[in-house]
Amino acid sequence: MILEEILTHKRKEIEELKLRFPLSRIQDALRRREPARPFLPAISGEREVHIIAELKKASPSRGVIRDDFNPLQIAELFDLAGADAISILTETTHFAGRPSYLRTVRRVTNLPLLRKDFVIDRYQIYESALLAADAVLLISAILTDEELKLFIEDAKKLSLEPLVEVHTENDLKKALDAGATLIGINNRNLQTLKVNLETSERLLRHVPKGITAVIESGISNHSDILRYKSLGVTAFLIGTVIMESDDIVKKLRELKGNPS
Repeated sequence: MILEEILTHKRKEIEELKLRFPLSRIQDALRRREPARPFLPAISGEREVHIIAELKKASPSRGVIRDDFNPLQIAELFDLAGADAISILTETTHFAGRPSYLRTVRRVTNLPLLRKDFVIDRYQIYESALLAADAVLLISAILTDEELKLFIEDAKKLSLEPLVEVHTENDLKKALDAGATLIGINNRNLQTLKVNLETSERLLRHVPKGITAVIESGISNHSDILRYKSLGVTAFLIGTVIMESDDIVKKLRELKGNPS
């Protein structure tokens, strides 16, 4: 299964990283870290549509999505089009991402940056801070209760906003019990990779007031966004439909309801 392949490779990658650049060196380097940019305020608000635009060259379900993938140019287009934050895929084997994209993109935009990867070791939380991320994705399904709670605490200590991704009711309960206040509801099934927009509608019923929800996967047009906005959601993480567009600025503006 693709998920197991990714996690197996990730474990090996982390162990190699620890040998080359131990956690103690990261912690020492973090003393000179620039202040993080506020992520949650950038995507919050009851009326306006907020989009976390995703830099993603490839995915397991689609293969290569964009051949002319230039992170700097695309980030500048996101900024121009009115994105509220940027998600950056840093997983290398199946998404063709690079951790270095975080620092590269930070040079050309003031938007807050989310590191999107498969975080399975607290080493990656500290690494994300060192890479100049402002938020980090934590996937509830691949972490134990104790790991998720610890990673959320570590992220907040480092001024990283933890976006906890859920796919099922059990994932959501685990996230809330661990102290998550920013929940990403992913419409894509982790095992089959199929998308069902009703997943978010079902899980939203169980998200308490005061918790910010972000809809992930399957959003293709402004009508999809209005579907969720009617349920009180105003934040969306969107990647593929933007990355495959011939006109990134136009597509992002259309998604936000500003086609001109």
